[in-house]
Amino acid sequence: MSFGFLKIIAVLFALSLFVSACDSDSFRSSEWTEAEITTLKSLWLESLSDLPDDPSNVVANNVMAAEFGSKLFSDTRLSANGGISCSTCHQVDRRFTDGLKKALAIGLSDRNTPSIVGSQYSPWQYWDGRRDSQWSQALAPLENAHEHGINRSQAVDIIFKDANYRMTYEALFGPLKSAMESNNIELNIAFANIGKSIAAFERTILPTASRFDDYVTALIKGDMVAQSEILNKDERAGLHLFIGKANCTQCHNGPLLTNQEFHNTGAINFSGDLPDKGRAGGVREVIDSEFNCRSIYSDDPAQNCPELDFIRTGVELIGAVRTPSLRNLEHTAPFMHKGQLQSIADVLNHYNEAPDAMIGHNEAEPLGLNDIELSQLEAFLTTLAAPISLLGAEL
Repeated sequence: MSFGFLKIIAVLFALSLFVSACDSDSFRSSEWTEAEITTLKSLWLESLSDLPDDPSNVVANNVMAAEFGSKLFSDTRLSANGGISCSTCHQVDRRFTDGLKKALAIGLSDRNTPSIVGSQYSPWQYWDGRRDSQWSQALAPLENAHEHGINRSQAVDIIFKDANYRMTYEALFGPLKSAMESNNIELNIAFANIGKSIAAFERTILPTASRFDDYVTALIKGDMVAQSEILNKDERAGLHLFIGKANCTQCHNGPLLTNQEFHNTGAINFSGDLPDKGRAGGVREVIDSEFNCRSIYSDDPAQNCPELDFIRTGVELIGAVRTPSLRNLEHTAPFMHKGQLQSIADVLNHYNEAPDAMIGHNEAEPLGLNDIELSQLEAFLTTLAAPISLLGAEL
């Protein structure tokens, strides 16, 4: 056997190993284009910016305020029947949702309970964005007859009459008067400070890395074995669909998988419900709110309010609701702003069909995905489940 022939055999053997490796599920170097990798990095939790400042809340990053706010968050005394707290609807083990179609406290709410994980990154709160800070949002349920059902005088007096609460409040904000002793401005300042303390706690509620994030980390490191172990073939196929054919990143982009904007996606109301005006109503309410960014109760002396200055209005906002984060979908069903859809599969089928909206115009177009693709997309979405970080501890 000649040397030349042996050389040819060796080359063919090496080539066969290369082809075999290319066919192997663990060889993924050519799975993603550079543009796709850039997109994946933009969705990666490591790309999340530092916690944004909130100059309207002087205790936003105060540890004592966060601990105080945590107690207030779970205090049922801040309700008309003594049985409701913020944690009634925002339950830790449900990723700060409640598992109900519509929130149920003193009464039945009009909408589904949204998760507050990562909400400190959004310029707008609630499905319709009717509040422009976490602290102003935290005040609204207290005075809502269907939620906590108390008034601001009652809330302030609960703090005033509890020796420990009062001591902590005064360490943070200065002397506190009873509601009876306070004029309207003083009462509103004290009430706003309750919201600011709760917001300081809520600012500590953050997502942690999911399997998707671990996959992107492995991709960046070039660890092909880890890539195939972290996400299986269907989950990776679903990720391809998510950033490609399914066009999910049009709205669910950035490391929190939301553009923090408002869209009408044609979700059908329950029988008997009036069509929800969504952002069209929320715009007017946030502009008129006595506790918005421009109010005298903001701690920002400059009252720098670009979101309000350039707030978007118009008929296109009719029926539009805020894009929720897709992180931590696990335990947060049912979905959509009124809990209309029970499962992730139901949500995907809804977008695949893109029905006409009951009010306004459905911005979504039918996806045209087959059953296998829908199953793969659902498989990817399950990889976004992860623990949460609360007061600096992972839960």
